[in-house]
Parts: sequence; structure tokens; C-alpha cells
Amino acid sequence: MTSPKRPENDSLGRLEQMRATFERLRAERIRAEGEVDRLTRELDQARTRAREEFGTDDEAELRRLIDAALSENAKRVEEFDSVLREVETRLRQLGSEP
Repeated sequence: MTSPKRPENDSLGRLEQMRATFERLRAERIRAEGEVDRLTRELDQARTRAREEFGTDDEAELRRLIDAALSENAKRVEEFDSVLREVETRLRQLGSEP
């Protein structure tokens, strides 16, 4: 005949399962805290570098600086293209002169 399960045996089994879950969650928390610490250090370093290189660590101001640099770059590319076309035209003219 099978003996009926004793409630304390069920509780002990559940506690062991919960202990394993607790330990897994504890390890995940520790890992996550370490990741937060690492990312916080990296952010602080990036902000320090931005202040040193660009005079600010304000994201909106950095975006404005980037947009201005991109605009200036596009303008210079167009100017360079124009100069190249002028040189090319002059060379063709010189080549066709007797």
C-alpha cells in the first residue's frame, strides 16, 4: 500500500525548487548590477570625452553640432565637385585648342 504524502515533504520539495529559483534570480541580479555599473562608467567616460572634445555633453547640443558638421560636409563636397567639373572643362578646352 502506498503511504499518503506528508504535507511537510511537499513543502520541502517546493522550498528546494524555490531555493534554486531564488539562487538563479540572485545571480542574475548580481550580473545585472555589474552591467549597470559598467555601463554607467562608460557613459561617464563618454560624457567626459564629449566635454573635452566638443565643449559639451548635452545630447541636443551634440546633435546640433553633428547636424552642422554634416551640412558643412555636404556643402564642401558640392564645392569640390564644382571645382572638379571646372578643371575637367578647362582641360577639354585646352585639348581642343590648336
